[in-house]
Amino acid sequence: MRLTRALTLATILTALSTGAAAQQAPPPSQSKLPDDPFQWLEDVESPKALEWVEARNRTTLEDLQRMPAFDSLYGRVLAILTSRDRIAYPDMQGGYFYNFWQDAQHERGIWRRTSPQSYFSGTPVWETVLDIDSLAAAENVNWAYGGASCLYPQFRQCLVRLSRGGSDASESREFDTKAKTFVRGGFFIPHAKTNASWKDENTLLVGTDFGPGSMTTSGYARVVKQWRRGTPLSSARTRFEGKPSDVSVGTGSFIVNGRRISTLSHSPVFFESTRYVIQGDSLIRIDIPKDAGFQTVGSQFIVYLRAEWAVAGTTYPQGALIGIDYDAFMRGDRAFQTIIAPSGRQTIEGWTVTQNHLLVNTLNNVRGELHRFRLQNGKWVGAKVAAPDFGTIGIAGTSRTTDRYFFTYTSFTQPTTLYVAEPDGAVRVVRQMPKMFDDTGLTLQQHEATSKDGTKIPYFVIHRESMKLDGTNPTLLYGYGGYQISQKPGYNPTVGATWLERGGVYVVANIRGGGEFGPAWHRSAQKENKQRSYDDFIAVAEDLIARRVSSPAQLGISGGSNGGLLVGAVMTQRPELFNAVVVNVPLLDMQRYHKLLAGASWMAEYGDPDKPEEWSYISKYSPYQNVFADRKYPRALFTTTTRDDRVHPGHARKMAAKMESLGMPIYYFENTEGGHGAGTTPAQRAKMSAVTYSYLIKQLMTKPLM
Repeated sequence: MRLTRALTLATILTALSTGAAAQQAPPPSQSKLPDDPFQWLEDVESPKALEWVEARNRTTLEDLQRMPAFDSLYGRVLAILTSRDRIAYPDMQGGYFYNFWQDAQHERGIWRRTSPQSYFSGTPVWETVLDIDSLAAAENVNWAYGGASCLYPQFRQCLVRLSRGGSDASESREFDTKAKTFVRGGFFIPHAKTNASWKDENTLLVGTDFGPGSMTTSGYARVVKQWRRGTPLSSARTRFEGKPSDVSVGTGSFIVNGRRISTLSHSPVFFESTRYVIQGDSLIRIDIPKDAGFQTVGSQFIVYLRAEWAVAGTTYPQGALIGIDYDAFMRGDRAFQTIIAPSGRQTIEGWTVTQNHLLVNTLNNVRGELHRFRLQNGKWVGAKVAAPDFGTIGIAGTSRTTDRYFFTYTSFTQPTTLYVAEPDGAVRVVRQMPKMFDDTGLTLQQHEATSKDGTKIPYFVIHRESMKLDGTNPTLLYGYGGYQISQKPGYNPTVGATWLERGGVYVVANIRGGGEFGPAWHRSAQKENKQRSYDDFIAVAEDLIARRVSSPAQLGISGGSNGGLLVGAVMTQRPELFNAVVVNVPLLDMQRYHKLLAGASWMAEYGDPDKPEEWSYISKYSPYQNVFADRKYPRALFTTTTRDDRVHPGHARKMAAKMESLGMPIYYFENTEGGHGAGTTPAQRAKMSAVTYSYLIKQLMTKPLM
């Protein structure tokens, strides 16, 4: 999803998101399920639904704003989110370093740039390229900046994406970075879930809503057209057309020895795509596995394997990176070189390229390393980049026009540090975030819990060294467990200032479904095996209780998106283990998830509830179908946003309404902006944090430190 592909631990800590499951009678078959009495809440902006939302928001705020901590939490988080001490991460394009920045004076943000010399001076002088606050005020639209796609190699012509309230759908406008203005009469794509790429300076490849029948059932483009400057979008020529049942079709490009090559992709399911190179009027299939990823660097074609691949008499292992000369590959050569093939508890977490180098992030038992590879005399040669150990390393900025790159290091208690690596391999510190919360006496431990089937599940625990193992410590356990997204150590001042400073314990579980140990770790908890994610999370909770770190009265859980499904499922399966549940932008009604917004695209992860054999296992964990009147549940907090057009807000609305109808107290808070997250502006995100942590303090801290 990204569902959130973006949820690394650093963003998770801001966003928030055990033994065998209790035995209970399975729900009836789907065909016998009663009508949904709360389906009307899926009508996102109907007056009746919004009246229901407003009433719950009011009740939740009236209660939680009475907490002595609420105002201080809000002020502290807002100060963090608008601090000028944050790192301005550089995006290297056209001789400038670009950056998107939000602060107290620029709530919606400014797209700005500076020269490399100015950036490295320590006190960069920024030039505003596009002011989103001014644009929103001038057009009376709550615009949120969605990024820019600029034409290589000059990077002067860009497609700027603007969304209303932070939704995934956006409109695209051509922008001239030299003139710092939108191009009059330039390319313009109306508001939709669009993907577009430059074919040349006068031609775009566009997948968008071209009218009835042009979108898939998942809500993404199923048609790609080639659009020539100066002609109406309606006259663009169709280059590819998928099926309505596909997830999407898309466009893109890559660079081989300085030449840009346009591509099309066809994704019938979430984790598989067939890719094509565009050559004149022809489409040439890129002959790699459908679940593989690829990039190019210099003359080389690099493939990441999510499954073992036997080709031309050689079998390449799952999780490996392999390379071959691009032109030779397109002529039919399949004699790849293995660049790196992790084993054991090592995995490739991410990879990207510079002008000539391949950069590879690896995890070793969920601890990060960075390696740099280069083709020398026909062979790939690699070396570990000098960086601290026992934390998380991330690539922060690369360019196809230079071998200079930026990377970051962070840990739970180490503020994020930005490094630059020069083409000659020299590495130096550029910026470091100051400490934004008091970490005095904090310590980090890594433990393992044993899941129901005997699998060892690692987890991190951050707590005060003076913590007593007496079962009385307020503890917040986070998990995600989906889409091969790893949960890694990362510094986050919001959690530090709102939870750790107050004596709370923070725990991050590395459950199956994630990517901590490679593709196999993810695939072991898909579809009919999804329950393994929940068993793993339950096992970590029970291990915390067994170690007397916490107890059910002081143990809370949180998760967002797929993680919202996780905590919803675990809450309904083992409610006696927890006293707080933060269910953020969640999936919860797994009977109808594939009929709501982008839900149909996720059936490769969960299964198809319209197929009886797949509903038989989905129905056993779907939270909305597993709330029963005769069970006692912790008072949960459900949060979502009205503008979330990825995971439908109806999931959170209906679950809260159902529990209310059974006489179960809940908290509910829905931001009117924010897309698939916690808000668009810093003030909105700070309010969501204040709601969340006031709730956690109330539920878990019997004697909170104010």
